[in-house]
Amino acid sequence: MKTFKELLVWQKSMLLVTEIYKVTKEYPKEELFGLSSQMRRSSVSIPSNIAEGFGREGLNDFIRFLNISISSLFEIQTQIEISYNLNFIDKVVFEDLYTSTKEIERMLSS
Repeated sequence: MKTFKELLVWQKSMLLVTEIYKVTKEYPKEELFGLSSQMRRSSVSIPSNIAEGFGREGLNDFIRFLNISISSLFEIQTQIEISYNLNFIDKVVFEDLYTSTKEIERMLSS
């Protein structure tokens, strides 16, 4: 593999970032610097750390950055659930986002 962009997990996490940005665009304005901002940062962290780890020398460094990505993924899973509990997203959106995160989680864990 020549570039991190070839990694399927990076590609799927980039799609998740796009979806998170689209969804949070509709959040209440008072959440602009709250939950919305946190969700965007958490989601961006996932593919960013995959890319950074890919560029490091050695497998141990790569694994360390994948673990950071997993931590960010757990954050976004929690934030998606908070969004659902606050009725910022409906059940369909919640399930779609959560399913995407679980797929990425399985990929990062294997």
